[in-house]
Order: sequence, then structure tokens, then C-alpha cells
Amino acid sequence: MPHAPRSDDPAALESLAEALAAVDYSYDGVLALLGEGPFEAMARDQIAPARHRVRTIVAGTAAMPDGARVTAGRRRLAGAVDFFLLAGTLSAEALDATLGEGAARLLDHLGFLTPASEDPETDAPDAPAAAPRYRAAFDLRPHSADDGTDLWVASDLGAHQHPGALSADHVLGIGQASLTLAQITERRPVDTALDLGTGCGIQTFHLLAHARHVTATDLSERALAFTRFNLVLNAAALGLDPAHPEQRVRLLRGSLLEPVAGQRFELIVSNPPFVITPRTPGEDPRRRYTYRDGGMAGDQLVERLVRELPEHLVPGGRAQLLANWEISATAPGQQADWDTRPRQWVGAETEAWFVQREELTPEGYAQTWLRDASQQRDPAAYEEAFLAYLEDFAARGVAAVGFGMVWLRRPAESEAPADAEGRALRRFEEITHPLQQPLAPFLTAAVAAHDAAAGLDDAALREQHLTVGEDVTEERHQRPGAEHPGVILLRQGAGFRRTELLSTQDAGFVSACDGELSVGQILDALGALLGWEGPDPAVALLARVRTLVERGFLVLPETTSGAAPAAG
Repeated sequence: MPHAPRSDDPAALESLAEALAAVDYSYDGVLALLGEGPFEAMARDQIAPARHRVRTIVAGTAAMPDGARVTAGRRRLAGAVDFFLLAGTLSAEALDATLGEGAARLLDHLGFLTPASEDPETDAPDAPAAAPRYRAAFDLRPHSADDGTDLWVASDLGAHQHPGALSADHVLGIGQASLTLAQITERRPVDTALDLGTGCGIQTFHLLAHARHVTATDLSERALAFTRFNLVLNAAALGLDPAHPEQRVRLLRGSLLEPVAGQRFELIVSNPPFVITPRTPGEDPRRRYTYRDGGMAGDQLVERLVRELPEHLVPGGRAQLLANWEISATAPGQQADWDTRPRQWVGAETEAWFVQREELTPEGYAQTWLRDASQQRDPAAYEEAFLAYLEDFAARGVAAVGFGMVWLRRPAESEAPADAEGRALRRFEEITHPLQQPLAPFLTAAVAAHDAAAGLDDAALREQHLTVGEDVTEERHQRPGAEHPGVILLRQGAGFRRTELLSTQDAGFVSACDGELSVGQILDALGALLGWEGPDPAVALLARVRTLVERGFLVLPETTSGAAPAAG
């Protein structure tokens, strides 16, 4: 389709893949070329350090970051980085010298070339005629998945690669949000998976490593065109037949869950267009940023997904997504608990785990998303849009906006969503400190620990022989000269990296969990030592023990929760 790379010529895309591989245009290759500092700056859209490094390498005035001599191959890689990532311009002859004979013709055939704007300084009557120069029409960057798979991902040019605000039909590339979702997605083998709002296809590429068949949907026809291009370009790495990628991936156009009405999947992942955007009467849908604006007021899009996604899961199926939610003001300067609204969205037949990672004021939220689309480049329009955000939030009494990740599960048909003791997985927690990435293995282990603990009544739990998680340490604080510590902390070194405040009896119980004594034996010993009267102290500590098991501090014999599971 117009304004998107072509994917209807598998042989041409295979030739492009061979040319990219020949110059080591890979994640590790580019990192080695640029060095860690310029590479990380480029990931933040600060390209000046990378541009300087590339051009000094091409000119032969600098060595490699590791001090090695610059070879002809490294200069060719530098040319590819400049062209695809840094908005550099090259003539057809230079493109051929960089990527091999016929590269310019190949890129033009695939829709990847656009004429560079003429330079008025050289466009003088007496200036010598120069060969036409070209820019990359799209961004094409290497990506390394957590399992080590190397890919190339095409998307629209970012804000740092062209002037002005982004277009409304912009197809987003690999961003921090998409990487976050990929790192929290559980990688259990499944037959069917759904990538809702696929964009350039990044989640689909990861899903193909553990899903027999993937359905990818998007409202944007251009986004689906980019996804198909990327699938065919990376067919060898993804295990696809480049002539028939539809054998494992089905691309469907439509809004949210409409394209898969009546269908169910084992796993659903989504980085949906959740960004809260002011709605205006008679607004033109064509002016919405389709990659982030779902066209609904407030956080209604996220609410709808949380309510409807479980109906598209098979029994036992899971969904994982990123989301925003509004936090209401309760009085001037006061606000409701962040999870007030999310709790209302979760149906009685759904298990849910919400983790709030960040909270922004209305002003901070407006600034974040206006700058995301480079709308600050038009000051008057920026101010108008900023005020529209504030008026929109004020109209609904919004004090703040939360951002985080959502995990949903449809219980198996044989299981009630909540048993008599209320042990269904329902968690709403705020974790703002850094987590270990990829988080997915720890998330899977945490769910397994919850399920194992939920299957034990109190009598059965007393029979268990627990151990302390391998990554768990204890920390004690006390005043100088004090006989006993005033604060006892239990810390996880991996995964969610939680910290639990322990009472003296909590700490005594944990210290005895070496697998030798059962829970009941430890409780009885503590009761005798502390002189408990009646069953209440033991019942209360047993409930505390259950929480520590579910959070991975203590480990049941049949689970591996609490240890640092291998990624993948």
C-alpha cells in the first residue's frame, strides 16, 4: 500500500536481509560500533553522539570504541547506521558501496528510498552538479529478543529523524513500552495467541517463539503492512515460509476485539492505544494518533479491555497488557486510592493482577504525551492542546493518572474464581522501584506459587516443609546498645525485588524454614517459646506465612518460586 514498505516480493526481502547481515547490521554490531554511551543516547532519541561517532569512523579520523582499527567492513556498517537510524543521506553509488551492488535499486523497489531535500548552499548556478542523494523513507533497526533472536524491525521515522510533529497514522517502532510488554509477557508454550494492536509487529515476533499460531490485529492498515514486511524480512529467524507467512500469522484489520469476535485464545498480549486524550465535539478521527489514541474518553478503552478480554480467553487462558487509569480527586489536594477504578472493572469470573509502576499529575501527563508526538514544535498548538488536557481532566475530577501492567486469567471450567476462603488471584499493588528484566519468568513463578498455596487449606499448609527463597536476605536495624532490633526486613534480590517488614515472630518463623520442620511444627515450637494463649496467634501467623509463600519469600517443596528462574 502507499507510504509503507513492500512485502509482496519475498526474494527482494531475502536479498535485503542478506545485505544487512553481510555488514553485521545487528544489535551487537551497532553497539560495538557506537560504544555504550552513544548507543544508549540514541535509544533516548539523542542522536548527536552516535552521529559524531559514525562520521568520524567513516572519515577514518577515529578508532573503534574498543580501540580496534577501523576496517572497511566497519565503515560500511557505519554507513548503514547513518542511513537507517540517523537520517543520513547517501547517493545511489554510496548505497551500493555500503550494502552491496544493486542495493539502491533494491531499496527503491521496496519503497525504502526518498529523495533528500536539496541543499540551498550547493544549489547555486555555478555549483558542480552532484549525484542525487536519498534518505531512508522508514526506520529500520536491529533488535535482539530476550531469547537471543536477532531481528530487523521497520517502522515510521521517529521525531529525531524528520522535522515537525508526527503524522496521525504514524507507525511506532520499538519503544520502551513495547520492550516492557515483551519482558513481562509469559513465555509458556501455547497453541493460539492474539497480539491486539500489533503496530509494527514487535509482540508478534516474540510470540512466534512459543506460540504455534498468532493472530495480530490493528486498526491501521499501514501498521499491518509494516508487520507483514517485518515478518517476511525476518522469515528465517522466525521460522516462517516467506511466501506464506499466513500459515503461522493471521493479520486482521479492525478496532480492538471486533476482528476476533467469538474467538478464544490461550494468550492475549496488548500494548493498546490507551493514552487518555481530550475528546472534542465533531472531531475528525483521521487526526487521531492511531498508535496511542483509541478514540474513547478518559480511561474507557482500558476499562473495556479489562471487562471484555476474559471472554476471548480459553479456560485457564491469560492476558497481559499495559494500561493507564484515572485516579479521582476526593477533595481539594486529596485523591482516591489508585486502584479504586481498576477494581471496579474486574468481573467476578476473572482473576487479575494490577501493578502500578508510575503516577503522573495531569500536567505531567499532558507534557509526556504532547512531547511524544513532537507537538511542542508548534508552540501555539502545544499550548492549546496542553490546556485542553487540563480542562478534560478537571471535567472528570481527575487528580492523577496511573500507569502499569495488567495480568488477567479466565479460571479453568472446573475451578471457581474464588473459593470459600477467597483465594482467587486478585492483587493490586504499587511497585515503583526497578524490577529485574525480563520479569516474565518471575511472574510465572509467582502465579504458580499462588496457585499452589491456594490449593492448600490451613491443615494442609501446616504439613508443608518450607524453605527460604534463594534470593532472599534478612536485614536488621537497631539502636546502638539496644538488646533487640527495632526493624527487621526481608528482601528479594531478584524478580519483583519486594521488601517485607517482619515482626519478631515472623522473623523467628522464617529463620526456621530450612525444609526440616513442617509449618505446624515451627508454629507449635514458637507457641511454646512465646507462651501463646489460645489458637489466635498461630492462626494469624499462618495467614502471614501464606502471604510470604505467595510473594515468593518462602517456597513450597513442589514449586521454584523465590529462586531466580532462568529467563526465556
